Amino acid sequence: MDRYGTDVLAGDWKVPKRGRAVEAPADLGLVVEEVTADWCGEIVAVDRDLDTLTLEDRRGKRRTFPLGPGFLLEGKPVILTAPVRPGAAPARPTRTASGSIAVPDAKARVARASRIFVEGRHDAELVEKVWGDDLRIEGVVVEYLGGVDDLADHLVSFKPGPERRVGVLVDHLVRGSKESRIADAIARGPVGKHVRIVGHPFVDVWQAVKPDRLGLQEWPTIPRSIEWKKGVCQHLGWPHRDQADIARAWKHILSKVSSYADLEPALLGRVEELIDFVTA
Repeated sequence: MDRYGTDVLAGDWKVPKRGRAVEAPADLGLVVEEVTADWCGEIVAVDRDLDTLTLEDRRGKRRTFPLGPGFLLEGKPVILTAPVRPGAAPARPTRTASGSIAVPDAKARVARASRIFVEGRHDAELVEKVWGDDLRIEGVVVEYLGGVDDLADHLVSFKPGPERRVGVLVDHLVRGSKESRIADAIARGPVGKHVRIVGHPFVDVWQAVKPDRLGLQEWPTIPRSIEWKKGVCQHLGWPHRDQADIARAWKHILSKVSSYADLEPALLGRVEELIDFVTA
């Protein structure tokens, strides 16, 4: 059984029709609906000690409910939380962007000898944005290669071993591809047991960002005769003349990612697998 998930075609089939719930403060005066009781009313009181709120309907009747999920605000699902007191410091996040339990004020661990290699700068920036807090606590450094073609040479220089493991994230690692042939050759080689190469099915890591975060139903299909990133920018009407345009396009895409929930499952499991491998 693969604990990281192997179904690269898995999608967000569990997403409710109204969308996923987001946290919102239970400010006095808001009108919300409690879905299980079908009760709609104005928030007239919040008890922080009991974690409850009181709703008053249009007839003046009041009812108390626990704070948390199960409410609609303007038709959208929300998780109601106690409003912040005036002058109070904002609450610290309890989870990292990857979904791990946050460790406030944790110092970065001294870097391990083991490393994670990714193909390019964009891969490294995406991994940093979502898993950066976890990697600093674990002392894992992520390096980008500039392409997978020279991976074997990098490994010769790095000299993997039992205490010096290497995890590699590869784009478009599908059966019969150039990437799969390189991965198979390294796995059969003398350092294969100290190296784990995993990948996702996407042409580029851009596709690992869920298209609806960019207002798309799906990522466009680009002919092989056209450079993929430029083709995507052209299809979407974005500037694509030079590398600076591509960099700006990626910056826009990355800005739409705030947590693991914005990424496809086919990437999530692979990164988690590499972190486990190099920290074992």
